[in-house]
Amino acid sequence: MNRSEPADVHTTEGSGLTANGGEVLSLRRSLLTGGLGFCLASLCVFSTVAFAERWMYARLGLYGAYLAWTALFILLGGGVLGSLVIGRWRLPRFYALFGLAFFAYAAGWVGAYFILRGAAGEWVGAVAGSVLMGSVLAAGLRVVRFALNLSAVLFVAHSVGYFLGSALNNFVGGRVGMLLWGASYGLCLGAGLGAALHLAQARRAAILTSECGRPS
Repeated sequence: MNRSEPADVHTTEGSGLTANGGEVLSLRRSLLTGGLGFCLASLCVFSTVAFAERWMYARLGLYGAYLAWTALFILLGGGVLGSLVIGRWRLPRFYALFGLAFFAYAAGWVGAYFILRGAAGEWVGAVAGSVLMGSVLAAGLRVVRFALNLSAVLFVAHSVGYFLGSALNNFVGGRVGMLLWGASYGLCLGAGLGAALHLAQARRAAILTSECGRPS
């Protein structure tokens, strides 16, 4: 260890995490940053639905429009959530992980919804999308055994934000209703993503601490 490093901090080469987990951001900060930041990203995406949905369908087609919305979520949301990640997955590399995770989530949700339609498609899509996204994040952050926990957090966050937003949209209607849907969805899913990233990194830090404490 370099003499300039604090005596109680140990690092694991290539891990990007301190063994005692001291660099992992707090859960509160992760929730606030993820929730508020992803809420703004979601509002930007949902504003294109509120003001340009027909134009996008006409120019891009159904699948092209969904791909564009997915790309916008990745581009805007990745920058916000990347600030919560430490080590080798920091920006710009976090975009690769988050892009794959969110694309898997979107594919799972859209696929289920297009096949089943209605409430059944929405709920099955919520499960499928959350499991896929949680699994990709767990694999990328090297906490594969924690994938189910991350998926559960994401499922709850997605479901609350999506269905509450849907209810607000149905009640208010119009462009304002659509924007309220976007705010609810982004705030809740963003908080869930912030919590998932915090939990994954804290778990990884605990694993590294345990490994560093074993006799060689």
